[in-house]
Amino acid sequence: MLNTRWQPVAELNRLRSELERAFGQAGQGRTAASARVFPPLNLWESDDNLYVEAELPGFEMEELEIYVTGGNQLSIAGERKPPEFEGGAWHRQERAFGKFRRTFDLPCDVNADAVSATFAHGILTLTMPKVEEVKPRRIEVKAS
Repeated sequence: MLNTRWQPVAELNRLRSELERAFGQAGQGRTAASARVFPPLNLWESDDNLYVEAELPGFEMEELEIYVTGGNQLSIAGERKPPEFEGGAWHRQERAFGKFRRTFDLPCDVNADAVSATFAHGILTLTMPKVEEVKPRRIEVKAS
């Protein structure tokens, strides 16, 4: 019998993510028509690491907060400030401004102390080493 422990925080974050996916993030300064999950990202893995690439054009690394909690939960937060100009009026505003936070569960636990981040050309790349317990192990078969 499989025995799993209920994790209410993880369940609430999963529910919030599902609601954001269904309804967009209209409550965070965006209109329903332009609402989408921000930042868009890709997540993939190798035998030893998980990798995340997030599109964050116009940001500086200092404006971002990145956390790995509970071994398998990633949170990326920041704020895009609107451009400053005087004596003008907006005619079109398609880029969203304001605070954002993306939190989601990773497919396995990672070593939070060894996570590295690089930021180049508006792309944040995270390399997150998997904990030893989840890495694949080759089993040697011995003939008798």
